[in-house]
Amino acid sequence: MHSRKLGPFSVSAIGLGCMNVSAGYGPRPDEAYSGRLLNRALDVGYTFLDTASMYGSGHNESLIGKYLPTRRDEYVLASKCGIYKNEEGKTAANGRPEVLLKTCEDSLRRLKTDVIDLYYLHRIDAKVPVEESVGALSRMVEAGKVRTIGLSEISTVSLRKAHAVHPVTAVQSEYSLWSRTPERGILATCAELDIAFVPFSPLARQFLTGKCGDVTTVEPNDIRATIARPRFEPEVFAQNVRLLKPYAEIAERCDCTMAQLALAWLLNRDDGFIPIPGTKHIDWLEENACAGDIKLDADTVAELDALINPDTVVGDRYTAGLMKAVDSERD
Repeated sequence: MHSRKLGPFSVSAIGLGCMNVSAGYGPRPDEAYSGRLLNRALDVGYTFLDTASMYGSGHNESLIGKYLPTRRDEYVLASKCGIYKNEEGKTAANGRPEVLLKTCEDSLRRLKTDVIDLYYLHRIDAKVPVEESVGALSRMVEAGKVRTIGLSEISTVSLRKAHAVHPVTAVQSEYSLWSRTPERGILATCAELDIAFVPFSPLARQFLTGKCGDVTTVEPNDIRATIARPRFEPEVFAQNVRLLKPYAEIAERCDCTMAQLALAWLLNRDDGFIPIPGTKHIDWLEENACAGDIKLDADTVAELDALINPDTVVGDRYTAGLMKAVDSERD
């Protein structure tokens, strides 16, 4: 894979979202298999790994610490703080400085590393000014626990406030052909401030791979049956799936898979984008890695934009309550 600039780092143009092997999409795979997957990612050229303290309540970070301890110098490591499962089992934000510091120290222990290269505030806590939370991350940089900081699912207003406290290296948000919220303004702000943009769920939670299948069989604890349910309600999904036949035809014409086409669309859109697809399958990991070799001409990009966009996709990407939380300050 070719490399892209991520603040002071040079990383593979496609990173690995590690969450899938611990949480989010049904049962966890066998742990030994997940360890092989992580090592295979480095073998085929991924040099940017993305995890978080909340993925499997620390399980994901522990996997990395267990299976990659001797290869720490081969990849740039990103993790996140500021979001957790509360006593009721619901996802909640906590951006208090003392909590963020404790989370960081716990993550360092699980990851078996002295420093996290890129540390994100996973979500803004509405009860804590973003300046206070980012100030805590800044002190972690000063202490040598963290090298750079990032923000996830942020508005332009909050990004500017945060960047004024400490330089922000990267912003992470869901972005793909079928999730275009960042186009409201955050992409332009990142470009203005020279901040890298990291799209998560670039394959639209498997939709753009054509492998999603029968959504009525999705596991109850799967993201597609919970927070991302609006687009995966059977009636809604049936409307969206009609987009896939012409989309598959474009992929065939480009001599690539549907997943590779989705990643190529992002990579060709801006050389500051570093998508982080996740997977529980080594063969799909290898498939995704090849997307960096695909070049799309302007006509193909325009064709894709016309086919899959906010006007043609049915349903919100999150449930109403969560949409309000992540979109509380519209750009």
